Amino acid sequence: MAGNMKAIKNRIKSVENTKQITKAMELVAASKLKKASAKIENSRPFFEILKETLDGIAKNNKDFSSPFCVLNESKPTCHIVIAGDRGLAGGYNSNLFKSVDLKDGDVVFPIGRKAIEHFEHRGAEIFTKKYNVTEDVSISDCDAIGKEISKAYLDGKFGSVKVEYTKFVNFLSQMPASDEVLPIIYRGEEKNDTKSLIIYEPSYEAVFDFAVPQYIGGIVYGAVAESLASELSARRNAMQSANKNADEMINNLNLSYNRARQAAITQEITEIVAGSQE
Repeated sequence: MAGNMKAIKNRIKSVENTKQITKAMELVAASKLKKASAKIENSRPFFEILKETLDGIAKNNKDFSSPFCVLNESKPTCHIVIAGDRGLAGGYNSNLFKSVDLKDGDVVFPIGRKAIEHFEHRGAEIFTKKYNVTEDVSISDCDAIGKEISKAYLDGKFGSVKVEYTKFVNFLSQMPASDEVLPIIYRGEEKNDTKSLIIYEPSYEAVFDFAVPQYIGGIVYGAVAESLASELSARRNAMQSANKNADEMINNLNLSYNRARQAAITQEITEIVAGSQE
């Protein structure tokens, strides 16, 4: 009986130590989450203005043409997949990987250690492994990514580009998302507004092609911001659940310990009474 009580006591201590770790991780994720969600809002204006400019050039110029607007279905697709650097975030990484529609010959541009590990294990063609820490990806890194992707697209290495990431809906909900980046195809109606009177030098095509790498970089930066906020939110929620489960386990173990202790006391009293009657 004493051995059983000692095992329960050790188990309680082990769960309490684990809870200290999960509680610390929850607090760290919660403290970073506010900053990450603000980063999402700050990243949107630049992207929206740049997207509006590119759409304005494309829709108001009938003779406009650019290699970035041409879809080549015979070429593979490049998937820019943004995942986490660590686990302990519920289904954050696994849900994203399940949503990526990777076909034979497609190229993966992974961002984050988990993305690199996953697609290496699958035997996919990896474009680069240098962006292995999602949290450290900066605006300048995204600008470099935009230039790399643009050059590879113009060189014919792939015929389309997608960004696969986790969209931050709110603090309780995150969902995998996929945005088509290239080719840039404007499907709206042609409009004649004041912006159509803007003259771009040296030409519409030159300005458009110059802006595309920045546009891609803006999309990637926004997707990284969404992914970071989603990962932190998912980790905070996972750690909250872990803390709740730990509390339940500790309560159940304490109940078992008290029952074992009561049983031991009852047994001792019974043995004393029995001995006194002999």
